[in-house]
Amino acid sequence: PLKFAFSFLLHFEAQRGKIMSRFQTVTDKINFSEEEEKVLLMWQDIDAFQTSLKLSEGRPEYTFYDGPPFATGLPHYGHILAGTIKDTVTRFAHQTGHYVSRKFGWDCHGLPVEYEIDKKLNITGRAMVLEMGVANYNNECRSIVQRYTGEWEKTVTRLGRWIDFKNDYKTMDPQFMESVWWVFKTMFTKGLVYRGYKVMPYSTFCGTPLSNFEAGLNYKDVNDPAAVVSFPLVSDPEVSLLAWTTTPWTLPSNLALCVNATFQYIKIVDKTRQNKVFILLEKRLAQLFPEVSKADCTAERKAELYDILEHLPGSALVGLKYIPLFDYFVSSNPNSFRVVADAYVTEEGGTGIVHQAPAFGEDDYRVCVANGIVSKGEDLPCPVDSNGRFTAEVGEWAGRSVKEADNDICAALKARGRLVMKEVYNHSYPFCWRSETPLIYKAVPSWFVSVEKIKPQLLANNGLTYWVPNFVKEKRFHNWLSEARDWAISRNRFWGTPIPLWISEDLEEMVAVGSVDELEQLSGVRVTDLHKESIDHITIPSQRGKGLLRRIDEVFDCWFESGSMPYAQLHYPFENVDRFEKGFPADFIAEGLDQTRGWFYTLTVIATCLFDKPAFKNLIVNGLVLAADGKKMSKRLQNYPDPNIVIKSYCADALRLYLINSPVVRADKLLFKEEGVSEVVRGVLLPWYNTFRFFVQCVDRWEASTGVSFVPDAAVASSSTNDVDVWILAASQGLVHFVHQEMQAYRLYTVVPRLVEFIDELTKWYVRLNRFRIKGEMGDGDALLGLNVLYQVLTTMTIIMAPFTPFFSEYLYQHLRKLHPNYGSVNSPAVAVDSFGRADSVHYLILPVASEAQLNPRAEARFKTLQVAVTLARVARERRHIRNNLPLKSVVVVAAKAEDVEALEYLKDYFLSEINTWDVTMSTDWEKLCSLKVLPNWKDLGKRLGKQMKEVAKAVNELTFAQISDFMKTGSMVVCGFTLGAEDISVKREFNGDAKRYEACVSDDGGLMVAIDTTCDEEVFMELRSRILASSVQKLRKSSGLVAADKVEIFYEIIASSNKDTPQKVEEATKLVADAIKKYSDTIVKRLRVLPLPVAFKSPHARVVATEALNDSDICQCTCQLYLTQPAVVVCAEKILAVVPSTVAATESTALVELAVMYLQTMDYDRLATLETVSVNLEGTVFKFERGVHYFLMASEKLELM
Repeated sequence: PLKFAFSFLLHFEAQRGKIMSRFQTVTDKINFSEEEEKVLLMWQDIDAFQTSLKLSEGRPEYTFYDGPPFATGLPHYGHILAGTIKDTVTRFAHQTGHYVSRKFGWDCHGLPVEYEIDKKLNITGRAMVLEMGVANYNNECRSIVQRYTGEWEKTVTRLGRWIDFKNDYKTMDPQFMESVWWVFKTMFTKGLVYRGYKVMPYSTFCGTPLSNFEAGLNYKDVNDPAAVVSFPLVSDPEVSLLAWTTTPWTLPSNLALCVNATFQYIKIVDKTRQNKVFILLEKRLAQLFPEVSKADCTAERKAELYDILEHLPGSALVGLKYIPLFDYFVSSNPNSFRVVADAYVTEEGGTGIVHQAPAFGEDDYRVCVANGIVSKGEDLPCPVDSNGRFTAEVGEWAGRSVKEADNDICAALKARGRLVMKEVYNHSYPFCWRSETPLIYKAVPSWFVSVEKIKPQLLANNGLTYWVPNFVKEKRFHNWLSEARDWAISRNRFWGTPIPLWISEDLEEMVAVGSVDELEQLSGVRVTDLHKESIDHITIPSQRGKGLLRRIDEVFDCWFESGSMPYAQLHYPFENVDRFEKGFPADFIAEGLDQTRGWFYTLTVIATCLFDKPAFKNLIVNGLVLAADGKKMSKRLQNYPDPNIVIKSYCADALRLYLINSPVVRADKLLFKEEGVSEVVRGVLLPWYNTFRFFVQCVDRWEASTGVSFVPDAAVASSSTNDVDVWILAASQGLVHFVHQEMQAYRLYTVVPRLVEFIDELTKWYVRLNRFRIKGEMGDGDALLGLNVLYQVLTTMTIIMAPFTPFFSEYLYQHLRKLHPNYGSVNSPAVAVDSFGRADSVHYLILPVASEAQLNPRAEARFKTLQVAVTLARVARERRHIRNNLPLKSVVVVAAKAEDVEALEYLKDYFLSEINTWDVTMSTDWEKLCSLKVLPNWKDLGKRLGKQMKEVAKAVNELTFAQISDFMKTGSMVVCGFTLGAEDISVKREFNGDAKRYEACVSDDGGLMVAIDTTCDEEVFMELRSRILASSVQKLRKSSGLVAADKVEIFYEIIASSNKDTPQKVEEATKLVADAIKKYSDTIVKRLRVLPLPVAFKSPHARVVATEALNDSDICQCTCQLYLTQPAVVVCAEKILAVVPSTVAATESTALVELAVMYLQTMDYDRLATLETVSVNLEGTVFKFERGVHYFLMASEKLELM
């Protein structure tokens, strides 16, 4: 016996090893993140990305522009989101037959870098930079530009994004900067560049303008003087316009007053101020008379304060001239001191009339230019020097700090009778982050691109682009372009691309330089670097006798550089001319919604200036990723999970799917929740993996059963006429068609829901409906057909989803390819290197296109009906608390459409199996089996019907079945002269049958009703008993580590659960179980491949693999002890005794039988399984034992004979 057990154990393990040889790493549980790490190593080993590029050389190029991030900070979820979108689209483009170059880019210049250096070196002003030397300062900037590039590459790579870091572009590279020079010169030559003024936040301590970013770093609550000032009309000096300001120091520079043309203004007599006549906004009377805003201010009290003389629309004030406050700029600005209008004037504060000092307010400047008060490019009245002190132009306060002069200016106005009131105003105000001094807003000379000149072309080019979502293009971006103002491209900074413009002292001669060669030709100096320290000393001789031309001090706004990247990344036009021109505009770009006024805008402006084309054809705009609490993600608040931890805990594919399946891909907000990523693992990746694992187990079983290796054949799969096969193949091709359709429209957010739906169909429907067949319970031939179909579906899914889930698709492909005939054909010239099986990576493959032959809308519609009907039956079960494994005696289905009945009749066997019922009745006779109940929306109808509501209610209650049915078809009906639609009334179907016995459920669209018979009796429980027993065996197999191919025998024994269980109770329980097994033996054998037998049939030499004591009342009221054993030889001693010669004595006969039994039971099991007879000489007697007579390979074989 020991020899037998050992030999069989060796056979058992050898068989398992042979079966699992192609799927050693496919286990019950998978750690997706760890498997992704293995995939990364595999990609690295085969240089997958670069190989994919080489394989695609010669294909049509798909051009992609990657917007450059700053490397001075670490990547966050916003970058991860944009990177995922870009990677998904470019992978899809590559796998649909294109060559897709993907180069990473870095934004190296600009404020973020200078800000870091200023903090590091404690630099508080421009003078300190000049003192340390521009070269030294820029070297400091250069040293930190790529501080986090390693972290970026690590994170981006871990997310599965394929992009070239080795051949990246940097905006600080000389070649990139040279192309930027060319862009500028081209625009300058076209007359699209001019010198003007830009009002910017200005630090008087540092003597330099700041960016809006810097201005936003340091806001403080302060008390400032606020004044209401009068402006007497030239036409009637007794009437004054009133303006309110919190910056009295700007009043000496006043050139205009601004109203809102659509607002209502009033002329009043102010009885509290010597009956002076003022004009102000009617809704802002509280500015003069605070008490009028109080609820208890009576009409009598208001009459004591003022009288209203006239109501005036704002438009009536436009053009009125007024007497200036001061005469400093009267002679130099003859077109000033009049009323203009603009919509930026609001009703929220002040007097509704805003004083305009164009040198000290962005809106002031814009409004004054628009109304001809000042002109672009001309000098402005700006009597404030670089240190924030008044110049000699306003002699009274020359040399005084502007903020310190506020009170003195108010005093001067009071002395002139122009100060109406003065108060203290508390508000939030920007301070210089370096010096902690208050900022002012001041006009700074700047260089502009004449965007307004090309506005029609900008709008036309925008119309040539495709955006997802479209409303961002049609509304936000269109409106931004419609209101676009000239673009200030110069910055008074150091670390940036210098503007290549050399000018004379009088600004009359200007030379734009477009290349290093041109600079050498003009100056005689050859340079290799284009930063300030390398070129600022270079002069160009004047062609007009104006001496030497010197470069202007400014550098480019870094947005000008990023907007030039389509050209500069290729060093165009100095290199790659043909490649650029063939690939421009780009096929695709993607960034966040904030780039509407940033990168998208600068790309569009520059491309329009250069070529009168859009810079891109297709664009995906993503929204903002916020913390789960709706707040901005903050390291300080720690209100979001670390991306690296999320990836390690779940996986990158799950994070990718979570992001692109969210509203953020439609330019909406996403409140990031870690559980959302977890749900993708549970709802998408795990079911997908489990389906694959089921396939692997069934392949193992089939190979063990047939002794043949499984080789998939697409033709075999396509030839299947099995209804479920036809459906799942059609559904998979539908998925392929859908993915292509949606990706061509750049709608990533629709793909994941469809994937989830398909995985649900595959796992919960196809595998469920086919599990016994694929497991071989209907024969190995049918199983082979099902395996071919499942392989076809899995490979299709794996390839089509590769751009979305690059890691898991790779994992599956590496396993599935092992089965393919092309696998291992490395040196075969007949097999392409990028064909399925031979290709080393799934990402080398071209995505499949939908097979017209396999598309089958009717098959999909049938199964959709089946799914709805099954779901309704399950809901009805839940209502009555009837478990799904308890059989139903009968089910009634009523359908509105004949095709739904046809579908369920066609798939009746599957329907019966899925809803677990013995019988089903189907009909379209709604009137016989259902009643229709009309539910009016009285809340809304009451407003329409008024007094006739009772009459309508009566008529509705009297509607016939036919009338209601007509309404359900047409969606409207006329009742008492009123047309009622779907928004007015709804219809509820109710089952007419025995409500106590039946539970009915109706589909959402009202087209299908399923009623289940809830009767439960012993006959029903007998079938349940057999199912629970079979299910328990399956669970025991799984928990014992057995795979589908492992053969075992099953034995059971009913024993007492406690002392209270009498022998009679045990005997009764044994009979119940035996009867259930006997009645449903065919079903049980289909599931388990062997019938459970009483333990008395178990061979004493059988090795027990697993055992379990079941205490389940659904089986019996006692304990059911299960045994799983390895198959063991069972010998029939009686039959052996019958062939012992009669000449042998009785005592010797018994000994011979025992010897024969021992001999048979210790034979090699594998050898014995191949024999039909065994001949042996025992003690001089020759025996010939027949399989199936004298011995059996399993106990069940002996039972069959009995």
